[in-house]
Amino acid sequence: MKQIALVLLLLIIGYTGYSQQGFKIGLSGGLPLNQEANDIVSLVVGADIGYHHAMGEVVDAGIMTGFLNGFPEKFDSGGADLPHVQFLPLAASFRIWPSNSFSFGGDAGYAFGLNDGNEGGFYYKPLVGYLMGPQTEISLSYTGIAAEGLSWATVNLGVLYTFPQSRRW
Repeated sequence: MKQIALVLLLLIIGYTGYSQQGFKIGLSGGLPLNQEANDIVSLVVGADIGYHHAMGEVVDAGIMTGFLNGFPEKFDSGGADLPHVQFLPLAASFRIWPSNSFSFGGDAGYAFGLNDGNEGGFYYKPLVGYLMGPQTEISLSYTGIAAEGLSWATVNLGVLYTFPQSRRW
């Protein structure tokens, strides 16, 4: 399963590297919301990469992938080394732009579990964003992963950079 995710990630990077129109890269940080996630992680960081295509003046659609890392909760561990909880999401993505600087939308797909005992699960990420400049957006999002044996819910603050369109000769 991890090999399939790696191949998909490489295909996405190869495709978006060739076509710079709508290539996006971002970083985010978050905190767990539900008790189950809060018991095992204290802080979550993530990186996103993807491609969006303008479907019209107000709708963008594309694909996103990334990496999520939950840092273990040290306070309750009793000195034991707890593992990091890691996911590699692969999702369809859309954004609706009701104005030039405000967007809302979401990502939905599957998050592959990367650490031992983590099988992954259904991934969803609703978000709202605000365009700070021509290529920089900040976003507030909720990340949910419905995994067998683990309910994952975090609230995140992130920044997303969109590379400028490349010119065609």
